[in-house]
Order: sequence, then C-alpha cells, then structure tokens
Amino acid sequence: MNSINRSDIQVGLQVSIVLKQDQRSGNLTAGIVKNILTKSPTHPYGIKVRLESGAVGRVKTIDA
Repeated sequence: MNSINRSDIQVGLQVSIVLKQDQRSGNLTAGIVKNILTKSPTHPYGIKVRLESGAVGRVKTIDA
C-alpha cells in the first residue's frame, strides 16, 4: 500500500519509511509513528513522519 494521504497515517501505526540518505537505494526502515510532520493532506513522495526510534522519513508502506 503506497500511502500518500495524510489521513491514512495515525500516531501509533506500524509503517515503513525511506530515510533521506536511503532515497537512492530505496532501503526501508520499519517503526511506529510518533509524530506526523507533513501538514498538507497529500504529498507526492509520501507523508513525512518521525518514528519512535527518532528516525525521520517519508512513509512508503503501512504494515499490518
């Protein structure tokens, strides 16, 4: 599921994000959403979030 809508993402959700330094390689980092950083309802590259681990990146998938 490619999530580009802010309404699809909630604090506490398990997601996979791509970090800034991993954008070229596409490596994903899994974690739980602590904060939603993007204010607009959608973003073409994914909604930017901060994970509980402190990592910041754009959501690529929502993990069930």
